[in-house]
Amino acid sequence: MLPARIAQYNNLTLLKISNNNISGALPSELGNMKKLGILDLSTNHLSVGITKGLAKLKALFELSLENNELTGSIPLEIGTILTLRNLSLSKNKLVGPIPKQLGNCINMLSLNLSGNELHDSIPVEIGSLRSLESLDLSGNSLVGEIPEQFGQLQSLETLNLSHNNLSAFRNASIDVVRGNKGLCGGIVGLKPCPLEIQANSRSGKEYRKLLVILLPIFALLLLLMVTFGFWYIVLRRAKRNAEDQLVATDENLFTIWSYDGVIMYENIIEATEEFDSKYCIGSGAYGSVYKARLSTNQIVAVKKFHILPDGDIVGTTGIEISWQKAFRSEIRALTEIRHRNIVKLYGFCSSSRHSFLVYEYLEGGSLENLLSDHETAARFGWLERRNVARGVADALCYMHHDCSPPIIHRDVSSKNILLDVEYEARVSDFGTARFMKPDSSNWTSFAGTFGYAAPELAYNMEVNEKCDVYSFGVVTLELIMGRHPGDLISSSLSSVYHMQLKEILDRRIPYPKDEIMADLISILDIAFSCLSYRQKSRPSMKQVSQGLSTRRSSVPDYSLEINLGELFNLRGLIS
Repeated sequence: MLPARIAQYNNLTLLKISNNNISGALPSELGNMKKLGILDLSTNHLSVGITKGLAKLKALFELSLENNELTGSIPLEIGTILTLRNLSLSKNKLVGPIPKQLGNCINMLSLNLSGNELHDSIPVEIGSLRSLESLDLSGNSLVGEIPEQFGQLQSLETLNLSHNNLSAFRNASIDVVRGNKGLCGGIVGLKPCPLEIQANSRSGKEYRKLLVILLPIFALLLLLMVTFGFWYIVLRRAKRNAEDQLVATDENLFTIWSYDGVIMYENIIEATEEFDSKYCIGSGAYGSVYKARLSTNQIVAVKKFHILPDGDIVGTTGIEISWQKAFRSEIRALTEIRHRNIVKLYGFCSSSRHSFLVYEYLEGGSLENLLSDHETAARFGWLERRNVARGVADALCYMHHDCSPPIIHRDVSSKNILLDVEYEARVSDFGTARFMKPDSSNWTSFAGTFGYAAPELAYNMEVNEKCDVYSFGVVTLELIMGRHPGDLISSSLSSVYHMQLKEILDRRIPYPKDEIMADLISILDIAFSCLSYRQKSRPSMKQVSQGLSTRRSSVPDYSLEINLGELFNLRGLIS
């Protein structure tokens, strides 16, 4: 049994006692733990009802009580916890209607009430949760129609209303589902589903005959598929090897737009004195960058790949990658995209001696170098930092949502964000960029920079847009703090929300005021949402870009000692 005296620990920000054998009722005294941000008592044997005292937890943003034996109705007062982002009450014995007051929790990202005995219709107020990404009401006794307001849930990714008594499907005619191959069910005109067929009077003997006929057919099909797959992989690998050999041949390849390639090659070799280290202005995972002044006095940046004798290059992570693959990847990405916040590629040269890419030269250098230098960082004001965040967000939004297929950068970090003299940002280094394949697997080897890479890449190598979103969150915090956030990005949100504002701001420049403060609060809130451990809880780059572009009014009076959780709750006043 959960003792009431646990509420004496009123400075707790996280209480997680899941997967135990706790029984009995939830003590109402839990409502006295005012700083609690996460309450997880899932997978226990809690019974009786959900105490109304939880409504006093005004800092709570995650409540997990799933997989218990809770009875009674969902308290209406839960709808007064406006900070709630994740609410899971699934797999209990809750009854009654879904409270319409839940529609007040405008920050809700995930709502799971599945596996209960809830009845009546779905309240239309749920359609007011514009940030909702996941909604699961399955396994209840809900009736009526699906609210048309659900069409306004633009962020919704997962919706499960199965195993209810909703009339939207029971009353459907054959015309509204016609043309779906293999569809079965109780609608007149559809064939019965397998479970219904099984309930007919066929004997077990008939089924055994059917299995004897079908199993050899399935085995033959499986053998054909394996054979086809094997030859497909062999031929694809052979084609890729042929491409690699083509690039690796001694034949020189020159493509410099608006220039004579051979002359440009010789010009760059001369301007850098055959890539002397004194012209080197930076080094990345797969190459070094040199500053070259051409005979026309134009200055360009030249990225020369680290070619080893065996034709491979070794990145800073120690992971080997074919230099031809990185070379082609960067060329393909930058020849197919054009955006003001993406570095311009002028062309490339490849020969038996050197292979390099030619870019526009940006005088401001990298964001990493700027922030690490106290003198330059002191001139890098809040307005400029805000604009850098917007520029990077716009570039990633373009790559993810306006390119077909979408392009994943995979190495968004402060060293790969370049600045011009007016602090206009350019995303650079596309050597690890990946074109998304909408109809196939997107598994890959690890690429990126430790400290910026999304946490799921430690155990799951399937890359998608949300990996870039996480890296953007790290870079944005680095912009605000003036340094890499370090352990802060692995801390729980509840501990972060109790940090004071002055702890998060770069102290090398004066504290922001008025309108720029309103923008920075919004930027911080967006950055932390990008750092969500759950991929599905992170916003898309389109949402991030739109959020950063929204004009804010001034914030109310505040103290630099105010904690971040309280500041984020001012969003209703700011936006």
